[in-house]
Amino acid sequence: MRVLFSVFPAIAHVHPIVPLAWALQNAGHEVRVAIHPDAVDLVTEAGLAAIPVGARHHLAGVVEFNSNFDKLDTLDDALALDTRNNPRWETQWQMLLSTLSISTPILPDLVDLTRRWKPDLVLWDPFCVPAAVAARVGGAAQARILWGQDNIGWLRAESRQHLASRGAAPHEDPVMDLMRPMLLPYDLEYEEELLLGQWTVDPMPLGMRLPLDLPYTALRRVPYNGTAPVPDWMIERPERPRVCLTLGIGGRGRQLFRESGVSFPEVLAAVAELDVELVASVDAGRLAEVGSVPDNVRLLEYVPLNHLLPTCSAIIHHGGGGTFAASVAHRVPQLITPMPFWGESVTARYVADQGAGLLIRNDQFSTGTLQKQLVRILEEPSFQEGAALLHQEMSDAPAPGDVVPVLEELTARHRR
Repeated sequence: MRVLFSVFPAIAHVHPIVPLAWALQNAGHEVRVAIHPDAVDLVTEAGLAAIPVGARHHLAGVVEFNSNFDKLDTLDDALALDTRNNPRWETQWQMLLSTLSISTPILPDLVDLTRRWKPDLVLWDPFCVPAAVAARVGGAAQARILWGQDNIGWLRAESRQHLASRGAAPHEDPVMDLMRPMLLPYDLEYEEELLLGQWTVDPMPLGMRLPLDLPYTALRRVPYNGTAPVPDWMIERPERPRVCLTLGIGGRGRQLFRESGVSFPEVLAAVAELDVELVASVDAGRLAEVGSVPDNVRLLEYVPLNHLLPTCSAIIHHGGGGTFAASVAHRVPQLITPMPFWGESVTARYVADQGAGLLIRNDQFSTGTLQKQLVRILEEPSFQEGAALLHQEMSDAPAPGDVVPVLEELTARHRR
């Protein structure tokens, strides 16, 4: 069959689809990835075929986040969702609908693509709602593929319950403002599956999945972190415990130092005082802040975590989904200071609850606390045991290759 992925043009959105796309190709299916013209390299460097959609100026600001780390300072916690206590859900839902609307202009290109290439299945990023409409026009089955917890599904459920409780008319539903401009040109009526998919491919561990009455297909998140040569020093385990420090490549993690009041050089110095080898992945701007580098510290602009983590005894990070998945895959205990953007706080709490690591709130982050918690993780065997249990939970989900026949069956059922 022919499978079209539609992906939001950001590294953190492209990387999660790669293992499933590979699995589909390895099973003999044709795979294409529709993405912004200036983000095609994120797809092609993974060995996948990219199809540019949309005008270059459209979403140009989003694409810039992939290479201009200064723009990350504009990110905040407005969309961070914690379902245990969320009095601001209505404001978040309005903001999220506004965010989803920025992809509307790519709809004509996607419709043209589904009509010409005629995919059997469209798998789309939750931020690429026009892909569901294009699939309907082209007669394809369609499903969302998540890259984090299903905030959109949860907020939509809250909104529908709220609308029903006050007897709101259909035109009062704020979703109509998002969907109407996409539906009218093709004479379509709104259906909930055009917002939430005919089903959803969910790579979250079962214990982290939100309690929603939606059809989900479980998928083990096999981490993909980009490509780079493996240096000689990374082949074998070091003599001292190796600790990775990474704050992500496309999210809020890099704001930790500003919000905590603890500088990057201070963090390096604190960890370097321990009997460890520290490998810190940082951007060039952060490297410029560092004067002398301790002998037991390596500073790298970028390193794929899949290469590094098999040799690590612990990782320090901000709660990002890709870093979490890679850490779990390699059974590495985690020390997380969550920087809320989407679901980072939930991730950190889950890791701590499973005994696979510890968390430090960013308003309590200090060099002393960092040293103390890192020593615990390195010296107490229970954290390694917790990391192994978390790894087993993730491994219990179907691997990408095992999900392919499930997608084949669902496609046959839903294709028009």
